[in-house]
Amino acid sequence: MNVLVWNENRHEKTNPVVAENYPKGIHGAIAEFLQEDEINVKTATLDEADHGLTDEVLAETDVLVWWGHKAHGEVRDEIVEKVQKRVLEGMGLVVLHSGHFSKIFKKLMGTTCDLKWREADEKERLWVVDPTHPIAEGLGQYIELEKEEMYGEHFDIPTPDELIFISWFEGGEVFRSGCTYKRGKGKIFYFRPGHETYKTYYNPEIQRVIKNGVNWAKPTNSATPVYGNAQPLEKISEKANV
Repeated sequence: MNVLVWNENRHEKTNPVVAENYPKGIHGAIAEFLQEDEINVKTATLDEADHGLTDEVLAETDVLVWWGHKAHGEVRDEIVEKVQKRVLEGMGLVVLHSGHFSKIFKKLMGTTCDLKWREADEKERLWVVDPTHPIAEGLGQYIELEKEEMYGEHFDIPTPDELIFISWFEGGEVFRSGCTYKRGKGKIFYFRPGHETYKTYYNPEIQRVIKNGVNWAKPTNSATPVYGNAQPLEKISEKANV
C-alpha cells in the first residue's frame, strides 16, 4: 500500500514549540510511525511544486493523509480538483485535526465544516462509540489525552456514514471526533486530535487509530460503475401499442 502524508508545514517553520515537538515536521512524525507497519510512505508539503501533489504522485497513492491549518487558502483550486477526482476514483483520504477546514474536505462534504474551538490545555476523552469498527481495533473504551485543543459542537458536517469516536472535553463540550464517509469509490476518515503545540501524534493509541484508518481507507478491488445510456442485458420483448 502506498500512503502519502501531506502537511502544509508552516507552523514548524514559525513556531518554536511546534518545531521542538516535531523536528521532522508533523508529516515526518506521522510517516515514521506508519512505516512501522511496513507501509510504503512518502511525504509532501505545501511549498513543493504542485504542493507535492503531481499527477504522477496522486496516481500511485492509495491513501492520502492530510494535515493543514493556517494556509488552507494557499492550496490551489486545480490541485483540490485533482485530489477530489482521485478520491472519487477510489483513493482513500484521512483528514486530521484542523484539516476539517481544508478545501478538499469542505469540497467533499459540501458544508462549511465549521465548529467551536478553544485552546486551554484541556483534558480530552475520546469515547469509542462503535467498538466493532475496524478503526477502533486494539483500543479500550476510550482514549484520554492530558492536553488538547477543544473542538465543540455543532460541527457543520453531513451526518457521518459511521460515527466511531465522540470526544468529551474538560470544559464541558462534546464533539464527533471520528467520522467516516464514502464518496464515489473512495473512503474518507476524519479524526480530530492533533493540535500542533501538543505531542499528540506520539501517543500510541492515536497512532493506532491513524494506522487503522489508513488500512480501512485503502482502495478495494471493485468494479468501476458505468454511467450513461445503457444497452439491455436481456432481450426486451416487443410490447403491443396501446
